[in-house]
Amino acid sequence: MSYRLVLAAAAALLMFINAAGAVYPERPIRILVPFPPGGNVDITARIVAPGMSGQLGQSVIIDNRGGAHGTIAAEIVAKAARDGYTLMLTSSGMLAIAPALYQKLSYDIVTDFTPVGSISTVPLVMLVHPSAPATTVREFIAAAKSRPGRITMATNGSGSTPDLAGALFQSLTGTQLIAVPYKGSGPAEIDLAGGQVEVYFDQVSAAIGFVNSGKTRALAVTSKARVAQLPHVPTMSEAGVPGCEASTFTGILAPAGTPHEIIRRLNAAMNTALRTSAVKENFARFAGQTLEGTPEDLARLMRDETTKWTQVVRAAGIKGE
Repeated sequence: MSYRLVLAAAAALLMFINAAGAVYPERPIRILVPFPPGGNVDITARIVAPGMSGQLGQSVIIDNRGGAHGTIAAEIVAKAARDGYTLMLTSSGMLAIAPALYQKLSYDIVTDFTPVGSISTVPLVMLVHPSAPATTVREFIAAAKSRPGRITMATNGSGSTPDLAGALFQSLTGTQLIAVPYKGSGPAEIDLAGGQVEVYFDQVSAAIGFVNSGKTRALAVTSKARVAQLPHVPTMSEAGVPGCEASTFTGILAPAGTPHEIIRRLNAAMNTALRTSAVKENFARFAGQTLEGTPEDLARLMRDETTKWTQVVRAAGIKGE
């Protein structure tokens, strides 16, 4: 190695040490989850945290700060020290959908944060009651067109991922469904199984128990490829609706201005954890797929998904609650 390269390497190391106050990390790292314990994002955090801890040599603590549609956690992290010790793990609802729905938020997901990396993705599945006449997506479309504005579609509220997936489906198929909002997947699944609503786009992770028990019928998944947990269920493209792709993805953010070296260190630890068979198996249990990649990959995913859902929101006239 030449003398200049040695000096350059030493200078880079010195900048890293000065930026972090010591060789990063020297104390536990806190990851804020903007939702209560037990949900998809919380489970994701608790799957990946131990692996990151092992790679970083420090505890990675999960701090649930639910409320105000994620605003509480977002504001804490946005204002935190730019030292890599306070992060946020959240989902596409905040990373891509909220910017498409709301012109004004108390935080800017792009300028107030620095992407660390994406973690996982979970597709949705189109569900109907087992007694429904439609046994395929094409049959459902034909039935919906024969009854415009009369078929009820469960959602998790205006602007939720199931709501937007349903809106995308309607725009691509020329159908018109009536959205019926629920407070969550559980109540919506129960009413679909009971025949109170006729169709629902839900995460595979939440729907699979109802499908396997015969309480609901899966018509298609909204992913590019079939999912291992529902191998006989076609993709939307296979079912005749290409482009109808929707999923919930998760990623980690740091405060804007966090040193590049720290972001790379966190990204490397996260990707190493995601590549382990134990982590992949844990995600597979609820139909999740790991998304190892760079910070730039997450930034690109956020940008592309925001553009996609902005178009859907505007075309459907959806308003955030």
